[in-house]
Amino acid sequence: MTNVDFLRRLFSIVKKCVVLKDKYTKDKDLLIDYICIFSHSSNEYNEYIKCASFLGTIVDETKTGPLFKFTNTFLTKAGQPNVFKVRTPDSKKPQLGDVDFNTDYPRFKQKYLYKKCFSLIQREKFEMMELKDEAFDVLVYFSSIPPSKLIGVS
Repeated sequence: MTNVDFLRRLFSIVKKCVVLKDKYTKDKDLLIDYICIFSHSSNEYNEYIKCASFLGTIVDETKTGPLFKFTNTFLTKAGQPNVFKVRTPDSKKPQLGDVDFNTDYPRFKQKYLYKKCFSLIQREKFEMMELKDEAFDVLVYFSSIPPSKLIGVS
């Protein structure tokens, strides 16, 4: 995989996540903070890590993969992301990846929590809403605290 192919894959994840978000919300102008690309094998993971190192530097090591800060961010359909992650292979994550959108979280949660395809996920330091539709090969998240702020990179 080339660095250009990797970047195209990130753009594709963002594009698909915007379509998914727009299908279930009226919040059309939300900006992204975070992109995660899912690997599905050790070889794919290693390729992604190699390409990721050209786009950013590791700012956090998580149990599911390294988190990178973009060295030179780029403009997507949903704004400029701050951070991205290469997720280790996980058979429970067959999708291509996910995106985290910034929101007025209390208002967003009140408006969408009990709508079709949304679920609440509690974490130790924050919570987030997941948007999942089996017809899509991506996931969308809306966090109470943007991922970049959680790690102090914004």
